[in-house]
Amino acid sequence: MSQAATPAAPVPAAAEEAPVPVPGRDRDGRTAERSLLRRLLGRPEIGALIGAIAVYAFFFAAAPAFRQIDSTATVLYQASTMGIMALAVALLMIGGEFDLSAGVAVTSSALTAAILSFQLTLNVWSGVVVALVFSLAVGALNGFLLVRTGLPSFLVTLGTFLMLQGLNLAITKLFTDNVASDSIRDMDGFDQAKAVFASEITVGGVDVKITVLWWLLFAALATWLLLRTRYGNWVFAVGGDQDSARAVGVPVTFTKVTLFMGVGFAAWFVGMHLLFSFSTVQASEGVGNEFLYIIAAVIGGCLLTGGYGSAAGAVIGALIFGMVSQGIVYANWNPDWFKFFLGVMLLFATLVNLWVRRSATRR
Repeated sequence: MSQAATPAAPVPAAAEEAPVPVPGRDRDGRTAERSLLRRLLGRPEIGALIGAIAVYAFFFAAAPAFRQIDSTATVLYQASTMGIMALAVALLMIGGEFDLSAGVAVTSSALTAAILSFQLTLNVWSGVVVALVFSLAVGALNGFLLVRTGLPSFLVTLGTFLMLQGLNLAITKLFTDNVASDSIRDMDGFDQAKAVFASEITVGGVDVKITVLWWLLFAALATWLLLRTRYGNWVFAVGGDQDSARAVGVPVTFTKVTLFMGVGFAAWFVGMHLLFSFSTVQASEGVGNEFLYIIAAVIGGCLLTGGYGSAAGAVIGALIFGMVSQGIVYANWNPDWFKFFLGVMLLFATLVNLWVRRSATRR
């Protein structure tokens, strides 16, 4: 009788000979590392940067006055007053919303400080503080109504826009019998406030408005918030899908309300610059500027659908606005063409941003 053969013991997995990896053979689009160029193209602001270089080169060649250093300072000033608001609007758009009241909110803040200080004969800093509280309250109201009612931000902020526009004109006429506030140039605290909001500093023999420095400071702060803090993650999350964000514990209400309050803060700051630059404010100013802020943010790479964008892109978008607005003047062209060129820049930047994003995701 033959004895059954004992089956061989299985070879331990560790003892099996591991396949020798062959460089370049087992990599595909899912595992291969993205190249540096592909990673750069994936940044939201790259398309705007390409557009900014093209605009600068165009006006550098077409307008000799554009090449002067003092002209650069003027361009930066135009970009800074637009850019401070564009930063706040960009963060709001990344969070999935936008604010149609942003333009008139600047004027409302300036009128609040001017009328309160003049009518009550207070130190202008009292008006500045009250204007800050008012601007933050308007932003909080927008955010609260948006979250509590579920209405689109278009409708909520359109209502706020109409209310503020009416209040600006009605209250200004009530207290001044005019469409402009009274001058506060001779009031206590005016010179100190002007030094903070509307002074000039000399850099390399060129006078530069202090708003340029504030703009860069706010841009650095916004970039840090978006990229280095938990709050920045919340902003991107609620802009991408607020229901999913809420499901994983993101405080959607807090994020939305504070984003609107950020727009209110920016409106207050630009309003104070407007007031202390001219000492008086026209009640009808600011109407239509909200679209310029949105345009600057979109040119900078923000999506109207939310969840995508950067603070750096908003800076570049505002810089493009400054170059176009001043470049037309330096080229001695009819300024009536400004809105046309701004529309061309918007379409051009949008198409470039679209091409860049597709190039970055293409294998």
